[in-house]
Amino acid sequence: MGLGSTAKKLQTVADMAEKLYGRVDELREQVAAMREQVETTGERVERIEHELHEQRALLGALAETRDVDVERVLAEAGIEDAEPGTSSGRDGSTAADGEPNPTPEAASASEPGAGGTSDTQR
Repeated sequence: MGLGSTAKKLQTVADMAEKLYGRVDELREQVAAMREQVETTGERVERIEHELHEQRALLGALAETRDVDVERVLAEAGIEDAEPGTSSGRDGSTAADGEPNPTPEAASASEPGAGGTSDTQR
């Protein structure tokens, strides 16, 4: 085996190593960019969760001042509570005509002489 073939093989190995180093460098850059994007997304998710918590608290306070049964409204809308360990309180009850029971506000507003006001009249 001559020195020429050895030099050729070494040059081939060196070329492959250089290409591999370039690919590794590209992957390193991609991982760094992905890490930054994941961190940004995590911060955004935390901010959105905080805002959601604040909005739920505000809606709960508003519902309480208007005597709205939040669990019943969620059940009627078919929305399941996403928090673990809680339920939406669906009872599946219906009125005599087969329709779902109305909310207390809707029932009092629809009764003759009840003097109830709807949200649009307030």
